[in-house]
Amino acid sequence: MSKLNAPHVFTSESVSEGHPDKVCDQISDAILDACLAEDPASRVACETACTTNFVLNAGEITCAGWDKINPEAIARQVVKEIGYDREELMFCDKTFEYVCRIHPQSPDISQGVTAGQGLYDEQGAGDQGMMFGYATTATPDFMPAPIHYSHQLLDVLQKIRKEGSISYLRPDSKSQVSILHVDGKPVRITNVVISHQTDDVPLETIRKDMIEVVKETLDPTGLLDADTEYYINPTGKFVIGGPHGDAGLTGRKIIVDTYGGVGSHGGGAFSGKDPTKVDRSAAYFSRYVAKNIVAAGIAEKCEIQVAYAIGVAKPMSINVSFFGTGVKEEEDIQKILESGEVFDFRPAAIEQALSLRNQQGWTYRDSAAYGHFGRDIFPWEQINKVEDIKKAAGL
Repeated sequence: MSKLNAPHVFTSESVSEGHPDKVCDQISDAILDACLAEDPASRVACETACTTNFVLNAGEITCAGWDKINPEAIARQVVKEIGYDREELMFCDKTFEYVCRIHPQSPDISQGVTAGQGLYDEQGAGDQGMMFGYATTATPDFMPAPIHYSHQLLDVLQKIRKEGSISYLRPDSKSQVSILHVDGKPVRITNVVISHQTDDVPLETIRKDMIEVVKETLDPTGLLDADTEYYINPTGKFVIGGPHGDAGLTGRKIIVDTYGGVGSHGGGAFSGKDPTKVDRSAAYFSRYVAKNIVAAGIAEKCEIQVAYAIGVAKPMSINVSFFGTGVKEEEDIQKILESGEVFDFRPAAIEQALSLRNQQGWTYRDSAAYGHFGRDIFPWEQINKVEDIKKAAGL
């Protein structure tokens, strides 16, 4: 029996917006948002690092309105909104040291990405590499259950922290949910881990409050039972946290950002990158394709892999996997994707299909915490190609 169908426990984690790596992702994406607002054609590769009361921005940005953008002010605003607004946290929006080392994009890269400037007439991919998209019927939002519920817990806790109903919570936190799967489907949550930065209050109080939040949040799933185990701040104390507890870097939570370890990952991070960077845009598009295929009933699980060469628009390859759950042959769906009949994987077409340079109702910073997938505010979560893919597949 395949391990996919044999009973097994799978675990995924999430980290909050106050986690040091996520602080960096949000600053990088907030700077990207500012650049696109000034110049939709901006080329952005913005990295952030942070540690005790310190933030560094580095990278390559070409933006017609760059002189109107103040990256330091953006960084301070993001840090404040996350909740690092007290000096006692040793990372404070009003006092951290700031350094900026941003310069323009390399013209060698630019000519390969800009239509008509490189070896090819079309807009080429901003880098080589492979990207993956995944979807499953395991949850209503077509996400794997462990990462879905890990994100959900931290989203609830950040709202509780900001409204002040649990007054001792600080911004940094992690969650982890382990789920027993039988025949490939989630049947039971075996354990939940919450590590939440707090003021110096008794552990018994924290454990009582956190378990109550977990149960209120996850009881509706029907996956909790009397044997579910809870591990709350298992070291016994979590007061020192955020960038003072651990240094942060952009792009260091790629599994949290995607599917929690389910499926495959090409290795590329998302935050701080404009849509010419196929690490981001093609991963979004592959999720869009996989989700529409699953929503069309073609498979219960679908993974799309796409690969590019820098400066070339046409993908090097497209691969489709259904993990034994498909009602159509994977090769048949692959041929449909390669034809461009329903989904066009060229970088410029991806930008247009998902409105990645003219966002309506969402920002890239929105994606930088609590997952890039499974949240309906993003255009790559649309289910609007179901009939087209069914028709092409002969269903």
